[in-house]
Amino acid sequence: MTDTPFDLTQHIRSITDWPKEGVVFRDISSLLEDRLVFRKTIDLFVHRYFTTRIDAVVGIDARGFIIGAPLAYELNAGFIPVRKKGKLPGDTICEAYSLEYGEAEVEIQTDWLKKGDKVILIDDLIATGGTMLAAASLLNRLGVEIIEAAAIIDLPDLGGSAKLKEAGITVHAFCEFDGE
Repeated sequence: MTDTPFDLTQHIRSITDWPKEGVVFRDISSLLEDRLVFRKTIDLFVHRYFTTRIDAVVGIDARGFIIGAPLAYELNAGFIPVRKKGKLPGDTICEAYSLEYGEAEVEIQTDWLKKGDKVILIDDLIATGGTMLAAASLLNRLGVEIIEAAAIIDLPDLGGSAKLKEAGITVHAFCEFDGE
């Protein structure tokens, strides 16, 4: 049996003209459908953070939940969701961010993370960085330390990872693609 290097890009489908003409959508469903590829993908995150002391993994709605929950389990950390506004009960704080054609809001519950907690912020993809920056703002308002913002895919041409770095956030992605 031979063990070949794991290339994530070979397992990510590129769907042209979706959700609109001119966009190439990077679909991680193909990573999730194959149990070995899904395990190897989660293992990349686990190995990166295994020796890092964190209190929680913060996953962004919704694909960040898919990565964040098993990562939190493997790291023996809590899992905290950042959801679209109106989806969480109890006390929450919200943050608005810009979309291509308008605005949206994300929220987090205020009763779990405490000032000084250390977290990893997770999503599947970094594009323009709007959602991740909004989530980071929520965490900053709670006094939480973001160890790193991480994703499977970075689309550096859209500038999100650069904006996160400009905001003082360390960023990591396991692969990147040119264009939208």
